[in-house]
Amino acid sequence: MPKPRKELISVENTPYYHCVARCVRRAFLCGIDSATGHSYEHRRAWLEDRLLQLPKIFALDIAAYSIMNNHYHVILHINSARANSWTDYEIVERWHQLFSGTFISQKYLKQEGQLSKAEMLFFQEIIDEWRSRLQDISWFMRILNEAIAREANAEDECTGRFWEGRFKSQALLDDAALIACMAYVDLNPVRSGIAVTPETSDHTSIKKRCEKALRINNPNQMSRQEKTLYPFIGNPRQGQPEGIQMRLSDYLELVDSTGRILRDGKCGVISRESEKIINRLGIDEDRWVEMTSNFENCFSSFVGSENNLRIACGNLNYQRPPGLATCKIMFH
Repeated sequence: MPKPRKELISVENTPYYHCVARCVRRAFLCGIDSATGHSYEHRRAWLEDRLLQLPKIFALDIAAYSIMNNHYHVILHINSARANSWTDYEIVERWHQLFSGTFISQKYLKQEGQLSKAEMLFFQEIIDEWRSRLQDISWFMRILNEAIAREANAEDECTGRFWEGRFKSQALLDDAALIACMAYVDLNPVRSGIAVTPETSDHTSIKKRCEKALRINNPNQMSRQEKTLYPFIGNPRQGQPEGIQMRLSDYLELVDSTGRILRDGKCGVISRESEKIINRLGIDEDRWVEMTSNFENCFSSFVGSENNLRIACGNLNYQRPPGLATCKIMFH
Protein backbone atom coordinates (compact mmCIF):
# COMPACT_ATOMS: atom_id res chain seq x y z
CA MET A 1 0.00 0.00 0.00
CA PRO A 2 1.48 3.42 -0.96
CA LYS A 3 2.65 5.65 1.86
CA PRO A 4 0.86 9.01 2.41
CA ARG A 5 2.80 11.84 0.76
CA LYS A 6 3.46 13.48 4.15
CA GLU A 7 5.45 10.36 5.11
CA LEU A 8 7.62 10.64 1.99
CA ILE A 9 8.28 14.38 1.74
CA SER A 10 9.99 16.04 4.71
CA VAL A 11 12.11 19.14 4.24
CA GLU A 12 13.85 18.35 7.55
CA ASN A 13 15.41 15.30 5.87
CA THR A 14 16.16 16.82 2.46
CA PRO A 15 14.90 19.67 0.27
CA TYR A 16 15.48 17.64 -2.95
CA TYR A 17 12.86 15.35 -4.53
CA HIS A 18 12.69 13.46 -7.81
CA CYS A 19 9.12 13.43 -9.16
CA VAL A 20 7.70 11.48 -12.10
CA ALA A 21 4.22 11.90 -13.60
CA ARG A 22 2.91 9.52 -16.28
CA CYS A 23 0.18 9.95 -18.85
CA VAL A 24 -2.45 7.19 -18.99
CA ARG A 25 -3.92 8.03 -22.40
CA ARG A 26 -3.02 5.88 -25.41
CA ALA A 27 -2.33 8.99 -27.47
CA PHE A 28 0.65 9.80 -25.21
CA LEU A 29 1.60 13.01 -23.49
CA CYS A 30 3.86 14.30 -26.25
CA GLY A 31 4.55 11.46 -28.66
CA ILE A 32 3.07 10.29 -31.94
CA ASP A 33 -0.08 8.17 -31.93
CA SER A 34 0.93 4.94 -33.69
CA ALA A 35 -2.70 4.22 -34.64
CA THR A 36 -3.47 7.55 -36.34
CA GLY A 37 0.00 9.00 -36.95
CA HIS A 38 -1.09 12.23 -35.26
CA SER A 39 1.74 14.11 -33.56
CA TYR A 40 1.44 15.54 -30.06
CA GLU A 41 5.00 16.84 -29.92
CA HIS A 42 3.82 20.43 -29.41
CA ARG A 43 2.65 19.44 -25.93
CA ARG A 44 6.28 19.26 -24.80
CA ALA A 45 6.45 23.06 -25.14
CA TRP A 46 3.20 23.42 -23.16
CA LEU A 47 4.62 21.41 -20.31
CA GLU A 48 8.10 22.95 -20.38
CA ASP A 49 6.76 26.52 -20.41
CA ARG A 50 4.40 25.83 -17.51
CA LEU A 51 7.09 23.92 -15.59
CA LEU A 52 9.52 26.84 -15.79
CA GLN A 53 6.88 29.48 -14.99
CA LEU A 54 5.49 27.98 -11.78
CA PRO A 55 8.73 28.36 -9.71
CA LYS A 56 8.32 32.13 -10.17
CA ILE A 57 5.23 31.79 -7.97
CA PHE A 58 6.18 28.85 -5.73
CA ALA A 59 9.08 28.63 -3.28
CA LEU A 60 10.43 25.71 -5.32
CA ASP A 61 13.45 25.48 -7.63
CA ILE A 62 14.01 23.13 -10.56
CA ALA A 63 17.33 21.28 -10.48
CA ALA A 64 16.67 19.07 -13.53
CA TYR A 65 13.86 17.99 -15.82
CA SER A 66 13.18 16.00 -18.97
CA ILE A 67 9.93 15.66 -20.92
CA MET A 68 9.46 12.27 -22.55
CA ASN A 69 6.71 10.78 -24.75
CA ASN A 70 4.34 9.55 -22.06
CA HIS A 71 5.87 10.93 -18.84
CA TYR A 72 8.13 13.60 -17.46
CA HIS A 73 10.78 13.85 -14.74
CA VAL A 74 11.53 16.86 -12.54
CA ILE A 75 13.86 17.28 -9.57
CA LEU A 76 12.52 19.94 -7.21
CA HIS A 77 14.26 21.86 -4.43
CA ILE A 78 12.03 23.11 -1.59
CA ASN A 79 13.13 26.62 -0.62
CA SER A 80 11.47 27.13 2.77
CA ALA A 81 13.67 30.13 3.62
CA ARG A 82 12.34 31.97 0.58
CA ALA A 83 8.71 31.18 1.46
CA ASN A 84 9.20 32.35 5.04
CA SER A 85 10.77 35.62 3.84
CA TRP A 86 7.66 36.62 1.87
CA THR A 87 5.30 39.08 3.52
CA ASP A 88 1.64 38.19 4.00
CA TYR A 89 0.78 40.56 1.16
CA GLU A 90 3.24 38.79 -1.19
CA ILE A 91 1.72 35.42 -0.29
CA VAL A 92 -1.77 36.60 -1.23
CA GLU A 93 -0.50 38.17 -4.47
CA ARG A 94 1.23 34.93 -5.46
CA TRP A 95 -1.80 32.79 -4.61
CA HIS A 96 -4.00 35.04 -6.76
CA GLN A 97 -1.75 34.25 -9.73
CA LEU A 98 -2.94 30.65 -9.37
CA PHE A 99 -6.52 31.01 -8.10
CA SER A 100 -9.12 33.75 -7.80
CA GLY A 101 -8.95 33.54 -4.01
CA THR A 102 -11.80 34.46 -1.69
CA PHE A 103 -13.88 37.58 -1.09
CA ILE A 104 -11.74 38.53 1.88
CA SER A 105 -8.45 37.95 0.00
CA GLN A 106 -9.66 40.17 -2.86
CA LYS A 107 -10.63 42.83 -0.34
CA TYR A 108 -7.20 42.46 1.32
CA LEU A 109 -5.44 43.21 -2.00
CA LYS A 110 -7.73 46.10 -2.94
CA GLN A 111 -7.16 47.74 0.44
CA GLU A 112 -3.40 47.02 0.29
CA GLY A 113 -3.40 44.76 3.32
CA GLN A 114 -5.74 46.82 5.47
CA LEU A 115 -8.45 44.74 7.18
CA SER A 116 -10.23 45.02 10.49
CA LYS A 117 -8.75 43.12 13.44
CA ALA A 118 -11.52 40.53 13.34
CA GLU A 119 -11.11 39.99 9.60
CA MET A 120 -7.33 39.77 9.90
CA LEU A 121 -7.56 37.27 12.75
CA PHE A 122 -9.61 34.98 10.52
CA PHE A 123 -7.63 35.66 7.35
CA GLN A 124 -4.21 35.04 8.95
CA GLU A 125 -4.93 31.32 9.16
CA ILE A 126 -5.68 31.26 5.43
CA ILE A 127 -2.46 33.15 4.63
CA ASP A 128 -0.43 30.68 6.72
CA GLU A 129 -2.04 27.80 4.84
CA TRP A 130 -1.27 29.41 1.48
CA ARG A 131 2.34 30.00 2.57
CA SER A 132 2.60 26.28 3.32
CA ARG A 133 1.05 25.33 -0.02
CA LEU A 134 3.44 27.59 -1.97
CA GLN A 135 6.33 25.40 -0.80
CA ASP A 136 4.45 22.10 -1.18
CA ILE A 137 5.49 19.70 -3.95
CA SER A 138 2.05 18.07 -4.10
CA TRP A 139 0.39 21.43 -4.79
CA PHE A 140 3.02 22.28 -7.40
CA MET A 141 2.49 18.99 -9.23
CA ARG A 142 -1.28 19.26 -8.93
CA ILE A 143 -1.41 22.72 -10.52
CA LEU A 144 1.09 21.79 -13.23
CA ASN A 145 -0.64 18.56 -14.19
CA GLU A 146 -4.15 20.00 -14.05
CA ALA A 147 -3.25 22.81 -16.45
CA ILE A 148 -1.76 20.40 -19.00
CA ALA A 149 -4.67 17.96 -18.64
CA ARG A 150 -7.19 20.73 -19.35
CA GLU A 151 -5.32 21.83 -22.49
CA ALA A 152 -4.93 18.25 -23.72
CA ASN A 153 -8.59 17.39 -23.09
CA ALA A 154 -9.69 20.54 -24.91
CA GLU A 155 -7.48 19.66 -27.88
CA ASP A 156 -8.67 16.04 -27.91
CA GLU A 157 -12.29 17.14 -27.42
CA CYS A 158 -12.78 14.69 -24.60
CA THR A 159 -12.99 14.46 -20.83
CA GLY A 160 -11.53 12.05 -18.31
CA ARG A 161 -8.25 11.21 -16.66
CA PHE A 162 -5.06 12.30 -18.39
CA TRP A 163 -2.47 11.52 -15.68
CA GLU A 164 -2.01 8.64 -13.30
CA GLY A 165 -3.71 9.48 -10.05
CA ARG A 166 -0.49 9.69 -8.03
CA PHE A 167 2.89 11.02 -9.11
CA LYS A 168 5.97 9.14 -7.95
CA SER A 169 8.49 10.86 -5.66
CA GLN A 170 11.92 9.89 -4.35
CA ALA A 171 13.74 11.78 -1.58
CA LEU A 172 17.38 12.54 -2.51
CA LEU A 173 19.17 12.55 0.84
CA ASP A 174 22.68 13.73 -0.09
CA ASP A 175 24.80 15.24 -2.86
CA ALA A 176 25.71 11.86 -4.37
CA ALA A 177 22.03 10.87 -4.69
CA LEU A 178 21.16 14.30 -6.11
CA ILE A 179 23.86 14.30 -8.80
CA ALA A 180 23.17 10.68 -9.79
CA CYS A 181 19.46 11.40 -10.14
CA MET A 182 20.08 14.62 -12.08
CA ALA A 183 22.29 12.73 -14.54
CA TYR A 184 19.61 10.03 -14.87
CA VAL A 185 16.94 12.65 -15.61
CA ASP A 186 19.10 14.64 -18.03
CA LEU A 187 20.15 11.50 -19.92
CA ASN A 188 16.64 10.10 -20.37
CA PRO A 189 16.36 11.15 -24.05
CA VAL A 190 19.83 9.75 -24.86
CA ARG A 191 19.10 6.46 -23.14
CA SER A 192 15.74 6.06 -24.92
CA GLY A 193 17.18 6.96 -28.34
CA ILE A 194 15.26 10.23 -28.75
CA ALA A 195 18.52 12.25 -28.84
CA VAL A 196 22.12 11.45 -29.73
CA THR A 197 23.82 13.74 -27.22
CA PRO A 198 22.68 15.54 -24.04
CA GLU A 199 23.09 18.99 -25.58
CA THR A 200 20.74 18.10 -28.47
CA SER A 201 17.99 16.60 -26.29
CA ASP A 202 15.06 19.00 -26.58
CA HIS A 203 12.93 19.97 -23.58
CA THR A 204 15.52 19.00 -20.98
CA SER A 205 17.39 20.96 -18.34
CA ILE A 206 20.78 19.77 -19.63
CA LYS A 207 20.16 21.39 -23.02
CA LYS A 208 19.21 24.68 -21.36
CA ARG A 209 22.34 24.58 -19.20
CA CYS A 210 24.57 23.78 -22.20
CA GLU A 211 23.05 26.50 -24.38
CA LYS A 212 23.57 29.17 -21.73
CA ALA A 213 27.11 28.00 -20.90
CA LEU A 214 28.12 28.13 -24.58
CA ARG A 215 26.30 31.39 -25.33
CA ILE A 216 27.88 33.43 -22.53
CA ASN A 217 31.62 33.88 -23.00
CA ASN A 218 32.35 34.79 -19.40
CA PRO A 219 34.60 32.93 -16.94
CA ASN A 220 32.25 33.78 -14.06
CA GLN A 221 30.58 30.48 -13.12
CA MET A 222 27.28 32.04 -12.00
CA SER A 223 26.83 34.30 -15.04
CA ARG A 224 27.03 31.29 -17.39
CA GLN A 225 24.04 29.54 -15.83
CA GLU A 226 20.41 29.32 -16.88
CA LYS A 227 18.37 31.59 -14.59
CA THR A 228 15.26 29.37 -14.62
CA LEU A 229 17.19 26.45 -13.09
CA TYR A 230 18.69 25.93 -9.65
CA PRO A 231 22.36 26.97 -10.01
CA PHE A 232 25.60 25.09 -9.46
CA ILE A 233 27.73 27.04 -6.96
CA GLY A 234 31.00 25.11 -6.97
CA ASN A 235 32.62 22.96 -4.31
CA PRO A 236 31.74 23.61 -0.63
CA ARG A 237 33.32 26.76 0.80
CA GLN A 238 32.60 29.47 3.32
CA GLY A 239 30.13 32.18 2.35
CA GLN A 240 28.91 30.39 -0.76
CA PRO A 241 25.50 31.32 -2.21
CA GLU A 242 22.52 28.98 -2.35
CA GLY A 243 22.70 26.18 -4.91
CA ILE A 244 24.07 22.76 -5.86
CA GLN A 245 27.51 22.17 -4.36
CA MET A 246 29.37 21.23 -7.51
CA ARG A 247 30.94 23.07 -10.43
CA LEU A 248 28.77 23.33 -13.52
CA SER A 249 31.70 22.36 -15.73
CA ASP A 250 32.25 19.17 -13.68
CA TYR A 251 28.60 18.23 -13.99
CA LEU A 252 28.49 18.82 -17.75
CA GLU A 253 31.67 16.75 -18.16
CA LEU A 254 30.18 13.95 -16.08
CA VAL A 255 26.87 13.91 -18.01
CA ASP A 256 28.64 14.03 -21.38
CA SER A 257 30.95 11.15 -20.47
CA THR A 258 28.09 9.07 -19.06
CA GLY A 259 25.94 9.81 -22.10
CA ARG A 260 28.61 8.38 -24.39
CA ILE A 261 28.59 5.14 -22.37
CA LEU A 262 24.81 4.80 -22.45
CA ARG A 263 24.64 5.66 -26.14
CA ASP A 264 27.48 3.45 -27.32
CA GLY A 265 26.89 0.55 -24.93
CA LYS A 266 30.45 0.68 -23.57
CA CYS A 267 29.67 0.06 -19.91
CA GLY A 268 32.59 0.82 -17.61
CA VAL A 269 34.38 3.09 -20.11
CA ILE A 270 34.49 6.56 -18.61
CA SER A 271 36.93 9.45 -18.82
CA ARG A 272 39.54 9.96 -16.12
CA GLU A 273 38.15 13.39 -15.21
CA SER A 274 34.65 11.99 -14.78
CA GLU A 275 36.00 9.10 -12.74
CA LYS A 276 37.54 11.59 -10.29
CA ILE A 277 34.19 13.35 -9.89
CA ILE A 278 32.37 10.06 -9.27
CA ASN A 279 34.93 8.99 -6.68
CA ARG A 280 34.58 12.34 -4.94
CA LEU A 281 30.84 11.69 -4.65
CA GLY A 282 31.51 8.30 -3.08
CA ILE A 283 30.05 6.22 -5.92
CA ASP A 284 31.64 3.21 -7.59
CA GLU A 285 32.21 3.66 -11.34
CA ASP A 286 30.19 0.57 -12.34
CA ARG A 287 27.40 1.48 -9.92
CA TRP A 288 27.29 4.96 -11.47
CA VAL A 289 26.42 3.54 -14.87
CA GLU A 290 23.74 1.35 -13.31
CA MET A 291 22.18 4.28 -11.42
CA THR A 292 22.16 6.68 -14.35
CA SER A 293 20.51 4.11 -16.60
CA ASN A 294 17.96 2.69 -14.15
CA PHE A 295 17.64 5.09 -11.20
CA GLU A 296 13.88 4.73 -10.66
CA ASN A 297 14.01 0.95 -10.41
CA CYS A 298 17.21 0.86 -8.36
CA PHE A 299 15.72 2.76 -5.42
CA SER A 300 12.47 3.08 -3.53
CA SER A 301 11.23 6.26 -1.85
CA PHE A 302 14.57 7.34 -0.32
CA VAL A 303 18.00 7.58 -1.96
CA GLY A 304 21.31 8.22 -0.22
CA SER A 305 24.03 6.76 1.95
CA GLU A 306 23.16 4.22 4.65
CA ASN A 307 23.68 6.78 7.41
CA ASN A 308 21.47 9.43 5.77
CA LEU A 309 18.81 6.84 5.00
CA ARG A 310 18.67 5.66 8.62
CA ILE A 311 18.44 9.25 9.90
CA ALA A 312 15.64 10.16 7.48
CA CYS A 313 13.61 7.04 8.24
CA GLY A 314 14.13 7.55 11.97
CA ASN A 315 12.75 11.09 11.70
CA LEU A 316 9.66 9.71 9.95
CA ASN A 317 9.24 6.81 12.41
CA TYR A 318 9.83 4.07 9.84
CA GLN A 319 10.34 0.71 11.53
CA ARG A 320 12.54 -0.50 8.68
CA PRO A 321 14.44 1.73 6.18
CA PRO A 322 13.20 0.91 2.65
CA GLY A 323 15.91 0.09 0.11
CA LEU A 324 18.66 -0.12 2.72
CA ALA A 325 20.56 -2.97 1.01
CA THR A 326 20.65 -1.12 -2.34
CA CYS A 327 21.82 2.14 -0.78
CA LYS A 328 24.64 0.26 1.01
CA ILE A 329 25.83 -1.14 -2.34
CA MET A 330 25.48 2.04 -4.40
CA PHE A 331 26.98 4.59 -1.99
CA HIS A 332 30.06 4.22 0.19
